[in-house]
Amino acid sequence: MSRRYPSSIAGPVEHEFVVSRSRFVTTAHPAPDPAAAEAVIAEVRRRSWDARHHCTAMVTGVLGDQARSSDDGEPSGTAGVPMLEVLRRRDLTNVVVVVSRWFGGVKLGAGGLVRAYSTSVSEALDRATVVRRAARTRVHVEVPHADAGRVDNALRAWVQHHDATSGDTVYGERAVFEVWVPADGIPALETELASVSAGALLPVVGEERVVDVPPP
Repeated sequence: MSRRYPSSIAGPVEHEFVVSRSRFVTTAHPAPDPAAAEAVIAEVRRRSWDARHHCTAMVTGVLGDQARSSDDGEPSGTAGVPMLEVLRRRDLTNVVVVVSRWFGGVKLGAGGLVRAYSTSVSEALDRATVVRRAARTRVHVEVPHADAGRVDNALRAWVQHHDATSGDTVYGERAVFEVWVPADGIPALETELASVSAGALLPVVGEERVVDVPPP
């Protein structure tokens, strides 16, 4: 059985949650590493400069083994850690969440803050598109330009039915297509390429990596 890896999200999501006149605006954003996460945090701080707090949590790494959080001036343990726990419970990685709070004049207490920050992040993630991540092997195929359109169509159709995903396409002297394939699917890809090219195309197998893949 193949190893299961934490999921991620497909793109940024923003959600507003209000309790006792305090506004909690959550930004959830993909972040492949801590530096990317910090850039998202900096942008949220710049954009929402008038918020009293910008509490944060991030999880990164293939196994979700790198994590950070910050209460940003809220009482210790009432914001960053509860936000991080939401990411953990949902088994997510390569994600950063920032909750910007505008104080509404009513103190929520420690329990109220924990609930507010947790709920704000949970509701934001409910609106995100979750992306499965799995180990796939890189395969690239070089094709004469005259055959590029036909092979491109064949690869797109094949990927959709074999739990694979398309990568980058580079056009130089020849077109180079990249696909990320389950290791046990490489023979089937070789057969498909032989079929569409009368045996002229041979895939070049590269490294294995954990990548985002579409639903099966």
